[in-house]
Amino acid sequence: MKLNDLVRRIEHTGASDAEIGAITYDSRKAGPGSLFVCLVGAWMDGHTFARSAYDRGCRAFLAEHPLDLPADAAQILTDNTRAALAVIGADFYGNPARELHLIGITGTKGKTTTALLTAAILNEAGLPCAYIGSNGVDIAGEHESTANTTPESLELHRLFRKMVDAGVHHAVLEVSSQALAHHRVDGVPFEAVAFTNLSEDHIGPGEHPDFEDYKNAKRRLFACYDARVMVYNADDPASAYMRAPFRGQQVSFGVRSPADYRAGGLAPFRSATALGVDFVCEHGGERTPVRVLSPGAFSASDALCAIALCGAFGVTPAQAARALAHTTVRGRFEVVEGLPGRIFLVDYSHNGLALTSALKTLRAYHPERLICVFGSVGGRTQVRRRELAEAASAGADYSILTSDNPDFEDPMAILRDIDSWMAPDAHYELIPDRAEAIRAAVAMSREGDIVLFAGKGHEDYQIVQGKKLHFVERDLIREACRLLS
Repeated sequence: MKLNDLVRRIEHTGASDAEIGAITYDSRKAGPGSLFVCLVGAWMDGHTFARSAYDRGCRAFLAEHPLDLPADAAQILTDNTRAALAVIGADFYGNPARELHLIGITGTKGKTTTALLTAAILNEAGLPCAYIGSNGVDIAGEHESTANTTPESLELHRLFRKMVDAGVHHAVLEVSSQALAHHRVDGVPFEAVAFTNLSEDHIGPGEHPDFEDYKNAKRRLFACYDARVMVYNADDPASAYMRAPFRGQQVSFGVRSPADYRAGGLAPFRSATALGVDFVCEHGGERTPVRVLSPGAFSASDALCAIALCGAFGVTPAQAARALAHTTVRGRFEVVEGLPGRIFLVDYSHNGLALTSALKTLRAYHPERLICVFGSVGGRTQVRRRELAEAASAGADYSILTSDNPDFEDPMAILRDIDSWMAPDAHYELIPDRAEAIRAAVAMSREGDIVLFAGKGHEDYQIVQGKKLHFVERDLIREACRLLS
């Protein structure tokens, strides 16, 4: 594709008839025939890597200001390279999103679970559906990992092209606040959008400066994308703010409030190897029994949101219930079968709010003891560590403080930081090696106990000294159980 044709839909200066065979924003992947896009991030500026891309043979550049490069480098200048990337990325891949039925889900909590449940329901209903989010990418049985909850726009359109080529014409995306703020989903023709809930998160250096900025970023999904239908949480007071700019059909779901899709008669269930919740979905004058293989009222809320989204594509609550009865979500209150009479759960709860909610939910299942294994990632604020310590102190009978993704920070320094905020009467110990902490938690468990392994969830790695090391928590739990059985 000619560079001039590629940039025809963006405001720019500069021109070139260079043939472009690839687009990249990673200078290490640049080479002859590629266009290097200089993205400005929170910590790094892609303009500083332009020379590296040139040295690798790249001769076409999209930038926000002139680059100090030899005269044979074609430079296209635009005001915002991130916004421009969304446009040229779509054109480069032939605008595959126009051939898809796209669902976007945003909110502080529940995006992953809701998105994966939605995909599972649609797939079982005969509407092949792909997924993009925190748990990676699933397209027609193939899985890819992603660096962000919502990939950069260029990656999104590559994935949309892959979906179309695979014959998949529905897709559900987790849409993060960062994606909305940084133009990753600009121009994506969402057909249905959903709001799960709102609370403070992702506020600080490199993220959002304050709660207002975070909230307004979320709202963009409902203000700027002209979707056909919006599904919203009637139980969340922020829904009114999110709904205000939306001009399409609005459909509500709720556990506590009157709604188009409402959950009644919530009842927890616990078997020897599973926790979950039963409820009745009340919709259109009909009542449909639903079982969700994840505990708590929030699990019912996530399931209702998925049922409502699928309803926008003609799927009935009864069809949805059949899929939900056997659908689990990796890393979200995921039960790992191990020793008789004990329940081991892997969950992504990695901040104070999420851990508090998780422990309160599990307490409702009346465990003999509630044991919590958790840590905090390196390089994050002390506020998060304090919140985690307070949550575990208040909600767990016993805690093991251990590593999460320590990266370049000393794991024991992280644990001492958390330790300083634990309540004086809390029962806990410090085990910096997470594999050892897992073995200790399994070994101390007794019949009737629930053991929560918090923070890692779906992740299959630990980040230590800048390196991603293979680490699958569920496998380590199973191995520890096998050695004791």
